[in-house]
Amino acid sequence: MPDVKHFDPDVVLEQVERLFWQRGAASTGVAEVVAATGLSRSSLYATYGGKQDLYVKALTRYVERRSEPVFQALATDGRGLPAIAAFFDRLIEARCAGEHARWGCMVSNAHAEGADPEVRRVLDRHQDRLRTAMRTALEAAGPQLRPDTDLDAAAELLTLLAYGVNLRSRAGADAAALRKGVTAALDFLRPAAA
Repeated sequence: MPDVKHFDPDVVLEQVERLFWQRGAASTGVAEVVAATGLSRSSLYATYGGKQDLYVKALTRYVERRSEPVFQALATDGRGLPAIAAFFDRLIEARCAGEHARWGCMVSNAHAEGADPEVRRVLDRHQDRLRTAMRTALEAAGPQLRPDTDLDAAAELLTLLAYGVNLRSRAGADAAALRKGVTAALDFLRPAAA
């Protein structure tokens, strides 16, 4: 007879995602996961595996549901630098105000904690997709950029800037200061004024 689950595995995974996102994997114990989900340890282990397996699944869910739609929107926006500026405006707003303020980004938090090979693969894929979206937006920028702009280097710079915004916001950085840094980076990419 098949095992019948009396809970929705995706709803539980969302609860766990939020817990790991807010607290970090290293500082979240299985007892806290049990308390947050209301499931027994045996149900957690039978459905998701151990804590590390559960963390990888939650991190993957975060990337698929929260990050990738944003990357897709950036890549298909077509406005160039205004699209990138809007990306950063939304990022700073999300990180400094609202429901998830001061949580940072689950991916950036994972980078800061160090990672096993399975987590590293999720993080590397995330970075590649963000960098690709930035590169695509930069390609659309055309004459909005300095003529000597190295698009690959600029995409890497903007990707690193996004991770920096995420980490600094978690540490309590002021939104205005973060915006000032983003503006300086984007101004560096623009052609010099005549």
